[in-house]
Amino acid sequence: MKDHFTMDSPQPRLLDETKQGVIGTPMDRPDGPRKVSGTADYTADHAPDGMAHGMLVRATFARGRITGMDRDAVLGIAGVIDVITDPRMIRNPAQGMAGAAPVQTGDEVHFHGQPIALVVAETFEAARDAAQRLTVQYQAAPAAVSPETTPDTETGDPVTAGDFDSAWSAADVQIDRAYTTPSQAAAAMEPHAAIAEWQGDHVTLRSALQMVRFNKAELADTLGIGPSKVRILAPFVGGGFGSKLGLGPEAAAAAIAAQKLGRPVRVVMTRQTVFDTVLRRSETAQRVRLGATKDGRITAISHDDRVSNIDGEGFAEPVSQASQFLYGASGLSFTQTVARIAATPAGSVRAPGEAVGMLAFEAAIDELADALGMDPLELRLKNLPQKHPIDGRPYSARRLADCLTEGAARFGWADRWTAGTRREGDWLIGIGMASAARSNMLVKSSARVRLTGDQATVETDMTDIGTGTYAILAQITAEMLGLPAANVAVRLGDSDLPGASGSGGSFGANSAGSAVFLAAKKLRAEIAERLGCDAEGLTLQNGQARGDNREAALADLVPEEIFAEATIEKGKTAKSHFSSGFGAHFAEVAVNEWTGEIRVRRMLGVMSMGRILNEKTARSQALGGMIWGIGAALTEEMQSDPRDGHIVTRDLANYHVPAHADVPGDMQVVFLEERDDWANPIQTKGIGELGISGAGAAVINAISHATGKRSYDYPVLPDRMVALLEG
Repeated sequence: MKDHFTMDSPQPRLLDETKQGVIGTPMDRPDGPRKVSGTADYTADHAPDGMAHGMLVRATFARGRITGMDRDAVLGIAGVIDVITDPRMIRNPAQGMAGAAPVQTGDEVHFHGQPIALVVAETFEAARDAAQRLTVQYQAAPAAVSPETTPDTETGDPVTAGDFDSAWSAADVQIDRAYTTPSQAAAAMEPHAAIAEWQGDHVTLRSALQMVRFNKAELADTLGIGPSKVRILAPFVGGGFGSKLGLGPEAAAAAIAAQKLGRPVRVVMTRQTVFDTVLRRSETAQRVRLGATKDGRITAISHDDRVSNIDGEGFAEPVSQASQFLYGASGLSFTQTVARIAATPAGSVRAPGEAVGMLAFEAAIDELADALGMDPLELRLKNLPQKHPIDGRPYSARRLADCLTEGAARFGWADRWTAGTRREGDWLIGIGMASAARSNMLVKSSARVRLTGDQATVETDMTDIGTGTYAILAQITAEMLGLPAANVAVRLGDSDLPGASGSGGSFGANSAGSAVFLAAKKLRAEIAERLGCDAEGLTLQNGQARGDNREAALADLVPEEIFAEATIEKGKTAKSHFSSGFGAHFAEVAVNEWTGEIRVRRMLGVMSMGRILNEKTARSQALGGMIWGIGAALTEEMQSDPRDGHIVTRDLANYHVPAHADVPGDMQVVFLEERDDWANPIQTKGIGELGISGAGAAVINAISHATGKRSYDYPVLPDRMVALLEG
């Protein structure tokens, strides 16, 4: 049975009526034992018979054209098989569902570190040695490697509502501030890797990818073959955060080399190659203007930004997207400029837009509160709009006010002291807060559920990038079919299975989960028919079916396998209502007045994220986002050489993600009960990216409260803090 469902109306809450009781519980991940024991098979763990090793050769200049390579010199190295160049090699990956194909290389170089060739050898060591020794001739071209130096900029049309200029001019109180954030790296635990193997004219690719359905089409497009001749396998992915959304250069190179050599080829990036080659988050320069009346009514909001990317890339960090719907005003204006530079391409990194945009915007809201002499909490509560300020859509479900007030009560916000007045020895103490928001999405997804007796199997090409997909899809199926979760097997990450949304944009659970729900719902209808009752009156629990005064074991009702497949996609509700997750972050920091060292002492996130499918994995995702917020505020900064744009902080020794010592022991997440009937049939919202959105701003605002000083350049490193304290 197949079913195609379009989200055209608010949906009933069937998962509130089922009886198995597994939804929402903190169930352990079924894949957890394999991961902690080292038996989960990630891409680079595979070594098919006859496999050769590939190492990417990367450009050592920022812009120009390759004129030659001294292949013969390295082909003489023991174990080296070939040096492969091919116009189909990928310069930079696509953005997954964005619809654009990967950008291929030819002989042009657009950034330092761009893959230009692949050395293939019998051993990894020989391939690495040859790749390092390969001499490349090139003709360099002028290259601007920073947004400040490039003359090539594109400014988009402003997004507006009302008359900003008039509202700004008439405002009693004005805040006009400029902020900067540096480039950031996804820095996923598992480096990018791929293994390609051909059987005739069909290729199988094992790779660390987030969006298998789209990646299959990208590889087919890259190789110039039909999608039916491509199979992608990605059952376990060790983190992605956006860096593995699209097909990368390692995957295309492995497939091209394997076809040419007639044997499997594995290409694994070193950590430094990942930093050099894989998409970064763009640096930003932001200007936030806020105007308000004396009593704290915001009347004017403007959030302009400049980001960067290489020529030909359509992606631009959507810096102001949350600023456009968090608070209301009579005049709003948002403008973006994209600087075209010769640097590692920019793309999606966890919570693109909000992660950096809210660092500035929520800090400006706090500064407006200071100028008004208002409590920052009161200012935010006073300016929550009743509908989307730009397009007028009603919010589908929004508990932002509840998140703010509940968080304030739990954190002890009412005891807040005057800025700069509390100290403990050499440490200045402060607390801060910020709103959180991340728009919610539904992406077309399909899934198949099989049932034999009291044993079920879920099949979809959805991926698990460490977020708990195996767990939540098992829980949805178990709840719908009245089974213990241990009776549900979940198959993921195989492009031969029904195509799902993939993992990205916090839409995986909403989309793939809804498809699984709908497939299981079809099976419920068949079970009801076999029992002889209406589907609405059916109760499934612990392998038993009950309805209309009848009862039978599933093992008796379904002795042979039955299955159902369902597809879901967005519909009219996406146009009629605006769906978003909301929350509030609170932080307490201590700042050493002599060294500038900043310690986060406690954090609280209160979030409304729709239905929680698994309390443990949801909490883990929210905490992970909050920790990323700490990194954005205090430690993470990708630095590049201003001469040629090459990345200097190109490993985890020099790019400082928060370590255990940077994260407070007192770190709490509270979920408020919520159902979003307009979002999807399971009433869920995205989680991982909401956790980061606004978290860093709460830390930034706490620093200002502790010291009475405010930084506009992030992260607030100790030397910057010392300069502020001495200023």
